[in-house]
Amino acid sequence: MSAQAAQVAPVAPAARTLLVSEMFGPTVQGEGPSAGRRCGFLRLGGCNLHCSWCDTPYTWDWQGQSDTGIAYDAGAELTVVDVETVVASVLAMRVDLLVVTGGEPLRQQRRLLPVVDMLAREGVGIEVETNGTIEPHGDLVRPGVRFNVSPKLAHASDPLRRRIRPAALHALNHTPDVAFKFVCRDPGDLEEVAGLVAEFGLRPVWIMPEGRSPEVLQQRLTWLADAVVDRGWNLSTRLHVIAWGDKRGA
Repeated sequence: MSAQAAQVAPVAPAARTLLVSEMFGPTVQGEGPSAGRRCGFLRLGGCNLHCSWCDTPYTWDWQGQSDTGIAYDAGAELTVVDVETVVASVLAMRVDLLVVTGGEPLRQQRRLLPVVDMLAREGVGIEVETNGTIEPHGDLVRPGVRFNVSPKLAHASDPLRRRIRPAALHALNHTPDVAFKFVCRDPGDLEEVAGLVAEFGLRPVWIMPEGRSPEVLQQRLTWLADAVVDRGWNLSTRLHVIAWGDKRGA
């Protein structure tokens, strides 16, 4: 694959398909307000940000830009899947919650709508995990859909103009069911969070330590916990990492 071709992931060729990295479940939601809840996962491919510490670089990193240094093969990592197959796979998991993540899933939000429609008729709720840089489509903003928004801080390495998009944050902050989850490494990061919270009026706020091992998570959680509580925010760990380690499909 040429350097130019490696910059672009495959594009889903039809309206009723999604570009999928992986689907798995039943498992549990590991982060944020629903941590511990039994669910299925739909991980979509492609991302508009390039976080250095990203724990799913295989969804977007075709040039080795993340800390892993691995240039993944888009053709091997991503698959075009029709929406009926996605829905059938979720229903086979026998879960009442689907977490849609990435990559950045709102890049495919119009294609996601029929999946949400069909699963809603079956009583399955949706959580969309987004980096907060893309405004949600009006038809996706509905009861039964929560947006878990994770604006990226400076340590993610993307420039401010790419990772903080005021119009998108404003739109997401006015959806009926939303939570803002910030990935932090140490208490100093909380000042940056506080600035964003004040500037955009974000709420509710969750703080989660960055880390891919139980040991690192525990250390950073200890550093952050008191300061997070003192600020009146919520605290999340990464339950799936504690239970299964840095393992794909868990």
